[in-house]
Amino acid sequence: MEKFNQIKELVAAVEADADKFYNGGNAAAGTRVRKAMQDLKTLASDIRKEVTEIKNKEK
Repeated sequence: MEKFNQIKELVAAVEADADKFYNGGNAAAGTRVRKAMQDLKTLASDIRKEVTEIKNKEK
């Protein structure tokens, strides 16, 4: 559940940069958004692996 909470925190943290990029045209904010999306992808992959491990242990 820890990684899931990290995802929620990361999305909340990048929200301001997403607004700056999409509504303000701030290129540096776009770079930060791209990095955060890559971090989200990594966390999501880790969660998938964790869920599979837990599910397989129950069998």
